[in-house]
Amino acid sequence: MPVWLTTASMLVLSNLFMTYAWYGHLKTLESKPWYIAALISWCIALGEYMIQVPANRIGYTKLSLGELKIMQEAITLLVFIPFSIFFMHQSFKLDYVWAGLCIVGAVFFIFRGG
Repeated sequence: MPVWLTTASMLVLSNLFMTYAWYGHLKTLESKPWYIAALISWCIALGEYMIQVPANRIGYTKLSLGELKIMQEAITLLVFIPFSIFFMHQSFKLDYVWAGLCIVGAVFFIFRGG
């Protein structure tokens, strides 16, 4: 598997953990005190870091730091939008499309090799 695909796959998985750790408690732990939500989120975030750190190390063997960062931001948006709509039951906003287009532009410029 190419390095960029291995890295992207691992970053998608780590982003699932990260997004849930950051925002999932707003739905699933809303009745618990904030410090309980923080402790549980930290445990979930540990799972994210256990995937994200090796992903970035693998990616950095062939990708630049800027490429890794923009890849991460694009993946974050790709994970966050379905999470917010399907898990958090937020409405779809056209702003998601505009934000996505901005990220696509960033991906183009960082990976064009210029």
